[in-house]
Amino acid sequence: MLHENIKRGIIESTKARDTAKVAILRGLVADFTNELISKRRFPTEFLSDEEATEVIKRAVKKRLDSVSQFKAGGRQDLVDAEEAEITLLKPFLPQMMNQEDIRPIAEKKKAELNFTDKTKSGILVGAILKELKGKADGMDVKAVVDSLFS
Repeated sequence: MLHENIKRGIIESTKARDTAKVAILRGLVADFTNELISKRRFPTEFLSDEEATEVIKRAVKKRLDSVSQFKAGGRQDLVDAEEAEITLLKPFLPQMMNQEDIRPIAEKKKAELNFTDKTKSGILVGAILKELKGKADGMDVKAVVDSLFS
């Protein structure tokens, strides 16, 4: 469904002559095709919403990494371009949980696994991320877990 919506978005953006959005969405569809091929499926098939969301998350993460590199290099023009691409991709991602929403789940999981040592924080982060299934950002989960052990 998400894959199909993005393909429809390309058509609508082309009709609206929004070249920047068309380029970004075409790149995303190319990423979808590469994902299908890597899973040994036909490029004419569509990804499930979960698979498409993972591909979009990787695309956003790649752009966020680029932004940090461009900021370090003093290239504000490229930073602005990458941030514009991120704002076009964000609407296709599900709403992420914030740290206040993650905290009760993290406390429950910490008690459930009976962790009292900070050395187990990586295992706890992994368990929480597995439970939330992509609804929370890993950095937010890590921050919450670190605050639980401090």
